[in-house]
Amino acid sequence: MSTKRKIFLTVGVIVIILVALIAKNRAAMNSTPETSSLPTAYSVSVVTASRQSLEDRIPVVGTINAFNDVIVLSETQGRVLKIDVEVGDFKKAGEVLVEVDSELKDAAYKAARVTYEKAKKDLERYEALFKEHSISDTQIEQARWSYQSAEAQFVVARRQLNDTKITTPISGIVTARFVNVGTMVMGAPQATQIANVVDISKLKVKVNIAEKDLSQLHVGDAVDVTTDLYPRTTFPGTVFTVSSKGDDGHTYPVEVLLNNPKLQLKAGMFVSVVFKPKATVPSLVVPREALIGSLQSAKLYVVKDNIAKLRTVTVEKEVGTSIEISDGLQEGEMVVIDGQNNLSDSVLVVIRKH
Repeated sequence: MSTKRKIFLTVGVIVIILVALIAKNRAAMNSTPETSSLPTAYSVSVVTASRQSLEDRIPVVGTINAFNDVIVLSETQGRVLKIDVEVGDFKKAGEVLVEVDSELKDAAYKAARVTYEKAKKDLERYEALFKEHSISDTQIEQARWSYQSAEAQFVVARRQLNDTKITTPISGIVTARFVNVGTMVMGAPQATQIANVVDISKLKVKVNIAEKDLSQLHVGDAVDVTTDLYPRTTFPGTVFTVSSKGDDGHTYPVEVLLNNPKLQLKAGMFVSVVFKPKATVPSLVVPREALIGSLQSAKLYVVKDNIAKLRTVTVEKEVGTSIEISDGLQEGEMVVIDGQNNLSDSVLVVIRKH
C-alpha cells in the first residue's frame, strides 16, 4: 500500500471519529437526565375539618293576619234604633254593638214567659196529685208535654229578644261598621253584616316554606319577626301550624303565632320571618369553597405530609357558606380551600401560612 493511500485512510478514520464525537456531544447537550428534574410544589391554603353545630336560619317574607277576624251578622229582623260603637273602638266579648227595634219581640217574650210559668206550676201540681194516685198516667203525661212545649217557646222568645241587641262574640277592635240608625237589618238566611271585629292581641303570620326546608320546622320552634316600621325591634314568635299539603310550587303554608300586647303590629303588614330550627348534633363542617364539583358529586383535596389527595365526600347539607360532610372525611384532617384549581391527585403542595 502506498503512503498516499495510508494518509487518506487515516484522515477518513479521524473524520468519522470526530463526527461521532460531535453527534454524541449534541445528544448529551439536548438530553436532560431524570435525576436533574425537580418536583413542582403548589401553594395552597387549608383549614382543619372540625365538628360544629350549624345554625340553619330560614328567612322568608310573610303577611300579618289577625288571630281572630270576625264579621258580626244580624240574627234578627228589624230597624236599627241605636248604634253603640264606632270604628276604632275596642269592645270586649259580649258587649253590644247595635240595638234593633225590640217592641214586638219583647211582647212575645213576656207572653211566652207567662205561659211557661203557668205550665211549670201546673206540672208541679199534677206531679203531687200523681204521687197520691189522684190522676191518671194520661193526665200527667199531658201536663209534662205542655210544660216542655211552653219551655221551648219561652227559650225561643227569649233568644229572639236577646238578638235585638247585637253583640261581638270576641274581644277586639272594630275595623268597620256597615249599618247606621234607621238601617233595616235581616236575619238568616240573608243576614245583614253589622261590623268587622279583629283581635290583634295575638297575630298569625302566614308564609310559604320550600319543600327542602320543611323537615327542619316543627310546631313550637322559635321564630324572629321584624318589620321596617320598627327596624330596631325583634318580635319573638313560635311556629303555630305546619301544613301537610303543598301547592303546585312545592311550597307549604306555615303559620307563626305572634304576641302583640302593645298592639304595635297591625293586620296586613309585611314582615320578615326568620325560622330558627332547634340545634342539631355537632357535625363535620368545612367551608363551601373547599368543594370541587357540585354538592351531589362533591370532591375535595386533603393534605397529609405535604401531599394533596383527591377525596370523594358526601355532603349532608349546605348552610350559608359552610357544608356538612357526613362521609369521606375525618375530624382533624386538613382540607384545601384555596389553590385547588391547580392541583391533581397526589401532587406536592406547600401550605401558606396566614
